[in-house]
Amino acid sequence: MAEALTSEAILAATEEVLRRYGPAKATVVDVAKALGVSHGSVYRHFATKAALREAVTRRWLDAIHEEMEREFDPALSASDMLRDWLQRLFDKKRLSHTEDVELFTTFRTLVGENSAVIEYHLEHLVGQVARIIRAGVDTHEFVTDDVDKTAQAVWDATQVFHHPAHAQEWGNPHIQDAFDAVVSLVVAGLRYNRIPSATGDA
Repeated sequence: MAEALTSEAILAATEEVLRRYGPAKATVVDVAKALGVSHGSVYRHFATKAALREAVTRRWLDAIHEEMEREFDPALSASDMLRDWLQRLFDKKRLSHTEDVELFTTFRTLVGENSAVIEYHLEHLVGQVARIIRAGVDTHEFVTDDVDKTAQAVWDATQVFHHPAHAQEWGNPHIQDAFDAVVSLVVAGLRYNRIPSATGDA
């Protein structure tokens, strides 16, 4: 008896089809052929081609979210944790671009097709930055009046090292030096202790 077709199997096959044909040429029929089923079977799990493409994009992004989530280490200071988290994200993005540029380009295209997917991705990753900053505030290592806004500012300040639009810059031999300089500035800003004025105002 043949195994029942699952959404996960369809998504895995879709990723391979996208890798082979690219987002412009890949079709639901191609996915069905790869699975040895009718395209109607695929549509029973995903009502439209757009829904399938969004689902496979979220699957890819969820793998990134999970991998980054596992990098939290309570033994590190908030400064070291933030530096480590940003470095790991940069390394992951840079490696995916250099080792599998076709798939990287494909998913960059898919992410750009759906603003909700972009928001979903940012919510997860900026949320992880916020957790690190909040931990630093709790231990009085970091100073900020608004953790969420500060986390977004950190994300924006470091986007050259993780936004796909800057991928061509990641091969620059001095890019790691630039990363270290920017992250050092970010950490120094977070650790800045405001000096009360003579009147006692912060």
